[in-house]
Amino acid sequence: MFRKVIVGAAVSAALMSGAAFAGSSTVNGAAGGAVTGAIVGGPVGAAVGGVAGAVVGAAIDPPPEKVVTYVREAPAPTTRVIVKEKVVVGHPLPETVVVTPIPENPKYSYAIVNDERVIVEPSSRKVIQVIN
Repeated sequence: MFRKVIVGAAVSAALMSGAAFAGSSTVNGAAGGAVTGAIVGGPVGAAVGGVAGAVVGAAIDPPPEKVVTYVREAPAPTTRVIVKEKVVVGHPLPETVVVTPIPENPKYSYAIVNDERVIVEPSSRKVIQVIN
């Protein structure tokens, strides 16, 4: 048990430097990481997972406001896309989901999945932001 604490502390210290440069999505990443870590490794896992999640969350740049506005106002397709998987920031969309490029900013695409509008990185299909 003591060894787990030492390993957890070492990993936390190593990841703290990356967390210092975190952006706006750090809070979501830290919360998700902490929950996952708690499930897997208890309290120590929660601490390590929270820091790791913050670093991963910081790696996803939020899209510009023009992109968010475009996705909010884009007309919805006539067919609804429903997937069993939960749409999660940082995870790729299933291949069955059609991703539409944003004309003014090809760095981003969007999709409407389970009645949620999501901004996606086209090359990896990774969800960058869920629009509420």
